Formats: sequence, C-alpha cells, structure tokens
Amino acid sequence: MSNGTIVIVKGREKPIIQQHPWIFSGAIEATRGNPIPGDIVTVVSHDGRFLARGYWNPKSQIQVRILTWHDEEIDEDWWRRMLKRAIDARHTYTEREKQKIYNEGYRVINAENDYIPGLIVDRYGDWLVLQALTLFIDLRKHMLSQLLVELFENMGIPIKGIYERSDVDVRGKEGLKHVTGVLWGEEPPELITMGVEKLIYYVDVRKGHKTGLYLDQKANQLILEEIFETVYGFDPESSLLNLFSYTGRFGLTAGGHIINVDASHEALELARKNNQASSVPEDYVEFVQADVFDYLHEKRDSGEQFDVVILDPPKFAQNKQQVDNAARGYKDINLNAFKLVKPGGYLMTFSCSGAISRDLFQKIVFGALADSGRQAQIVRHLSASDDHPVALTFPEGEYLKGLLLKVY
Repeated sequence: MSNGTIVIVKGREKPIIQQHPWIFSGAIEATRGNPIPGDIVTVVSHDGRFLARGYWNPKSQIQVRILTWHDEEIDEDWWRRMLKRAIDARHTYTEREKQKIYNEGYRVINAENDYIPGLIVDRYGDWLVLQALTLFIDLRKHMLSQLLVELFENMGIPIKGIYERSDVDVRGKEGLKHVTGVLWGEEPPELITMGVEKLIYYVDVRKGHKTGLYLDQKANQLILEEIFETVYGFDPESSLLNLFSYTGRFGLTAGGHIINVDASHEALELARKNNQASSVPEDYVEFVQADVFDYLHEKRDSGEQFDVVILDPPKFAQNKQQVDNAARGYKDINLNAFKLVKPGGYLMTFSCSGAISRDLFQKIVFGALADSGRQAQIVRHLSASDDHPVALTFPEGEYLKGLLLKVY
C-alpha cells in the first residue's frame, strides 16, 4: 500500500487535517521504512494516528503531496475514479463535445485543485496535452495516459493522441529535466485548429506557452466581447490595445481597431494567422513586436488613448522572494496603462503570479491609480475560467486574478 511512513512534528498536523495538499520538510519529524523518491507514503501524527497518504520526494521543498485523507489504497481503480471525477466536473464541455457543437480547448485535470497533485491535462480537439510536474506523476504518465484515453472513449469522445509538455521549470525542483513528445497515439499536427464560424484560432501544442494556449482566460475573453458589443456596438472606430497579446486571442473577440503588442515574433505571426482565419479585416489590426514596458512609456509620452486596454503579463513573481520586484513591475505597467485609457473607457488588468495575492494585486493597482491622477471603478473581479476550479483548502491554486476597471 505504501513504502514508508512520514511522521509529522507535534503541533503541525492542522493543515493536513484541514486537507491542504502540501507537506513541507519543516513539518516532518521522521521518515520510517525505506521509501525512495516517487514512492507512496503514509502520513501519521507524532503519536501514530493516520492522517493521509501521498507521495514523497526528499529533493523537493514540498516533500509530500497528499493524494487522499482516507486510509485507502492508491491503485489503478483509485486513479480511474479520480480522473473520471475531474472529467465529469467538466460536464458542460464534454456534453458539447459529444454533440459536436463545441470546439474550444479546456482544462481536464487541474493538479492539486482536482486533488491530483502534479498532473495537468488540457484538451485541444482530438488531442490531450499532459504535463507531469512531479517525479511521482512522471513515473506514472504512461499508465495515466492509457486511463485517460479509456475514460474519454467510454464517453464517446475518441482521443487521437496525447502529447507531453513537461518542459516547465518547476520540474527542476523535483530533480527532473524538461521532456516533450508523444506519450500515446498519433503525433499532433503542427497547428491544431480550434473555434467555430468566425472565431478561428490555431494552437501550437509543441512550442506554445503552457500547453499551447492560455485556456484560463476564456471567460474573460467573453467579457471583453460583451463590452465591445454592449458598450461600443462593435463600432469600427472603437479601439483596443492588447498588451502581452501572445497569439491575440483577446483581440479576436473585440471590435474596431486592435493593436496586439508582444515581444515574441513567433506569437505575433500566429496571431496574424488567427486573425486571417477569423476573417478580421487586415486594416483593423496591427501587430507590434516590442518590449511592453518600453512601448507603454512611448505611448504615454505620445498622448494616444484607447477605449479598452488589456494588461495580461506573464508571471512576474516565481516565488515569495520575487514579490517586491514583481510589485514594482505591476505598478509600472498599470500606472502607464491608466494614462492610455480614454475617459469612460476600460482597463482589464491581470496577474498570474501565484505569489501575488488578490488583495496585494488590488493594492498595487490602487497605488498605480493614485499616481496616475485618474479615477476608476471596479466593474468586475476576474478569475480563471470554470474549467480551472480552485480547491477551497488550497488557496495557492488561485493564481490568476484580475480587475475590470472603468476609468475616468
């Protein structure tokens, strides 16, 4: 059932009892038995009381990641049940897929938030993309691939292939190297075509950010579309400045003149293809390769303003030690963004840094507003799409936070 026992320091049991999935090295009193990295271990209190069962890696600061708080075996049936539970939680997506009326990517497994720590699975059309973030998951990725294919086929949704994108830096903390390639089935095409009718976009699952796309922003892209429809009536004279635009998905839901700005030439070329596939008139959209910080300063100095500004930067803080520098970066871009919004226009601003809390992010944006000399109202608090649930016992899982602001 397990290959060792982890004894918790007296007085450090509370987070485990409250179902937080991580156990750090400082909470461990002793390791009994002979577990090797990647083994399943039983977690007990200092007096021997069962607390949980999870997997162990002494190379990581998070030495145990909990799989269950019940005294049960972690066998293939357990995995099948937990994977199915996560898939079933995306009922809306899978039902639409079965009816052939949906062709959007979505997250299938959201790691700790689906109580399967270390495993990310996203779906793009007929392909799944898997990330093994930990040694334990890495050792079992082929078994998990087989189970995923089986579960989808049982639902009448055939999978052509599973591609691995385990090329994230967090694997280094587990003693793992970057790995990519086909795990099961067919090689995916160079670009997977997603979307329907006038909203078509391409996904590069081999080289794209994350697993190919920022799936967590789907709901916020629909909010932007709602703004351009209800406020601006898709007026061709309206304007959107889409900063850190990546492949331009936000711009596809907008109206009027769109400027996509990103440092990556490859991302902008894919954005150009997305706009062509979605029949966006060429004279409606610009693609600017630039450092966004520099571009913001340039636009601020020019006095140009836009109806809507999107700020969706990459992660500025990888850990708590980088929070201060990240906060300065967020303040700088938001300060200049406020100055670029027309009076009565909108700023949609985000942070995807898990180390930056929602409260801290709002304070940073408030500080930027105070220095900008503008006024703003919070219209909506923004989060990841509903296929990215957050376990209530794992607040760290809420990495994406944002604000929709009306600016005066």
